[in-house]
Amino acid sequence: MSQEKGMSFKEFRQRFQTEEACEAYLFERRWPDGFICPKCGGIGCYQLRGRREYACKHCHRQCSVTAGTVLHRTHLPLTIWFWAIYLMARDKRGISAVQLSSELEIAYSSAWYLLHRLRKAMGQRDQDHILSGIVELDDAYFGAPKSNGKRGRGTEKTSALATVSLSEQGHPRFFKIQVSKLDAPAVSAVARRTVPPGSEIHSDALGSFRAALREGYAHHYQVFVKGSGALRWVHTLISNLKAFLQGTYHGLGKKHLQGYFDEFCFRFNRRFWPNLLFPRLVCAVAASNILGYDDLTR
Repeated sequence: MSQEKGMSFKEFRQRFQTEEACEAYLFERRWPDGFICPKCGGIGCYQLRGRREYACKHCHRQCSVTAGTVLHRTHLPLTIWFWAIYLMARDKRGISAVQLSSELEIAYSSAWYLLHRLRKAMGQRDQDHILSGIVELDDAYFGAPKSNGKRGRGTEKTSALATVSLSEQGHPRFFKIQVSKLDAPAVSAVARRTVPPGSEIHSDALGSFRAALREGYAHHYQVFVKGSGALRWVHTLISNLKAFLQGTYHGLGKKHLQGYFDEFCFRFNRRFWPNLLFPRLVCAVAASNILGYDDLTR
């Protein structure tokens, strides 16, 4: 991945003021070692005259730089996409669809769909990352209570499982959170996707945690006492996530909650390179898979 300096607002406008400039940058991020055909795997292409498409030198399959990604068949110019990515990357608080619609002078529905596609790219970029070292795990709840007003376990809020890996010095390294049920099979499934067998996992003494992590992990658990300092980092990050959601986004339902989780995690996991968030998000977009409008609304 290119280790370039973060771009100022002025530099950004100068560099990405045309469709051609955006396409060339995206091409480099999608195929950093040269074009690879998505159909036959052949190396090398030629650009079709008068069109923004490329053809494989071997099987002659035609492909655009956005095909097969979250930008697939977009009706928005690449300059709008790049400006949206810049705005999303610039502010650690994120940007809402209302704000983006106003900034870019596009319809709210277009801004909403665009942001969800960027969050999808973020989630896909991090989904295969495996945590290492000591891992803290805990449950969390999001949204407003419905009928009984109860908080914590037993609430009607949306439940999620959060995991954070720690360095040898006890500092947080990589954070993941997944909308999930909290029974033993669900906890086990999340652990298998996230944490390699044999790892050391710390949690509270919830029965489903003990059942799910009994085999395959060095599971350390204790009855949680507020103020004890146990599970410090996973609790801190859950709190920071809630502040992030409340600060920029309001009224989030379960249906799209995972996308906002993915955005927070993508930002946090790259917190030491804030000036590189734009190129890294473009890389995530270039490596992403299609997300259709129907996938979001049905």
